[in-house]
Amino acid sequence: MFKIVAARFLAPDVKRFSVVAPRIARKQRAGQFVIVRLHDHGERIPLTIAGSDPGAGTIVLIVQGIGKTTKLMNRLEGGDAILDVVGPLGHPSDVRRHGTVVVIGGGVGTAIAYPTAKAMKEAGNTVVSIVGARSREYVILEDEVRAVSDETYVTTDDGSYGEKGFVTAKLKALLDGGRKPDLVLAIGPVAMMSAVAELTRPLGVRTIVSLNSIMVDGTGMCGGCRVITHGKAKFACVDGPEFDAHEVDFGVLARRNTAYRAQEQASLAAFEAHADAQVERVREQCRLAALVPEVAAMDASAKAGAGAAR
Repeated sequence: MFKIVAARFLAPDVKRFSVVAPRIARKQRAGQFVIVRLHDHGERIPLTIAGSDPGAGTIVLIVQGIGKTTKLMNRLEGGDAILDVVGPLGHPSDVRRHGTVVVIGGGVGTAIAYPTAKAMKEAGNTVVSIVGARSREYVILEDEVRAVSDETYVTTDDGSYGEKGFVTAKLKALLDGGRKPDLVLAIGPVAMMSAVAELTRPLGVRTIVSLNSIMVDGTGMCGGCRVITHGKAKFACVDGPEFDAHEVDFGVLARRNTAYRAQEQASLAAFEAHADAQVERVREQCRLAALVPEVAAMDASAKAGAGAAR
């Protein structure tokens, strides 16, 4: 069991969780993710680690409620617990001194972009961040991104905050103005990442995208997260999640991400019809775990391990 110590909404349907996971907190690096399962009959979902506190033994997960499991998780609060959190998984971001790095976060993708922007700044890079959202109320982590960036630009689709337009419009303006970064990192909707790739391709600017596609086990065994890059099939969970944007087949990726849309909608409808019972199921397993001495002993051991690492 992994206890939630704090939970709060950052935007509509976007919630920040601080979760006790000492071993993951000590090992995780920017760009990596975890596989989460909320209860014993729940599905597995990938969530990028948005930050960690090794001293406290906690990791940060930021969840956008879209489907059954993410909406269920966003109904949990501090004091609740998650059954499984497996990680850190995936290859870390290529953090080193590149020069000028443009980091682009679209929507909740900003939660994934932020830790990499922070790591790039700490590595000595000049960091230019572009944060995009549908409207002002959906802009997340702006202060955190500004704190680790040399320049920060905010765009909203409707112009309610920052500059009106997509993140790609701001990137194009920078490129047209003679700015040629050494690296571009884009994280967000598939269409946005594809558009970024087409902007940087003619200029030969190295561009990386993080592909949080359909995953099940996170080990490459199920094959659910296949992506086509360099003309070959790769698995986002073990070969990524970051890939060369100029080599990714975004058409195939978009089709795969919508392949189970009907089933996802049916599952969401079934959840919403019995949402309270699903939340109670998660909380009941938490109460049962507290009554089992072995679970308490494991928790104490994990905390002791975190203390030894400080």
